[in-house]
Amino acid sequence: MLSRIREDIRSVFARDPAARSVWEVLTCYPGLHAVWGHRVSHWLWLRGLRWLARLNSHIARWLTGIEIHPGARIGHRLFIDHGMGVVIGETAEIGDDVTLYHGVTLGGVSWNKGKRHPTLGNNVVVGAGAKILGPFTVGEGARVGSNSVVVKEVPPGATVVGIPARIVAENREPSQAFAAAAKKLGFDAYGLTRDMTDPVANAFAGLAEHIDQLDERLVQVCKFLHQMDARMPEMELSKYELPDFCREGKVLDSLASGESRPPPKS
Repeated sequence: MLSRIREDIRSVFARDPAARSVWEVLTCYPGLHAVWGHRVSHWLWLRGLRWLARLNSHIARWLTGIEIHPGARIGHRLFIDHGMGVVIGETAEIGDDVTLYHGVTLGGVSWNKGKRHPTLGNNVVVGAGAKILGPFTVGEGARVGSNSVVVKEVPPGATVVGIPARIVAENREPSQAFAAAAKKLGFDAYGLTRDMTDPVANAFAGLAEHIDQLDERLVQVCKFLHQMDARMPEMELSKYELPDFCREGKVLDSLASGESRPPPKS
């Protein structure tokens, strides 16, 4: 028990730069108190003392603002930052080193008995206000952006945002800048990263790359035909330039504001 308490305290220091001392963490972190209260409630629940387990969880909810059903299964080093308004349902399962922010709901969409709540893999980060609803799995290392509503399975390592949540970043090798930040912080606050670009801008960039490839192939064909017949003129095409606002990931902002943009150079 003491070793679990020590690793819980270490996990707070690893994921919250505001933590200054062990005494502060012990006395001023309701997420930590809620997790410790849940361990007592879960122990009672597994031994058939269901009413006493619910009573203890109710008291913990009153003290911390965090509601964790005694039946929920929670792994090591769960960190609930700020915590107010977090709700974790009876059949929810949470892996190791998971981070939840305030307002998160791990809820169900059915009144049927059995598995009704989500399963979070190891190292998942769920941003503030996010709702994960249903008996599916959020894969290991996934990120759920703030205020997202997740209603279907999330692949390992993916980042999802929106209502309903959609994948905006697949599991991929991080950039050097992101790797350096991850090494320093150890996690992505609120389920979002600076490396996560605008998905619409990514689509424009992909189209531009494809156009470049087609242009290069067309020029090669024209040169080949010119070699066969000198009367066939060679062709040189100017390179398609992606507009600056696409390159900077500002497509959605420009569409929302109704700004007009000049046509791309060809």
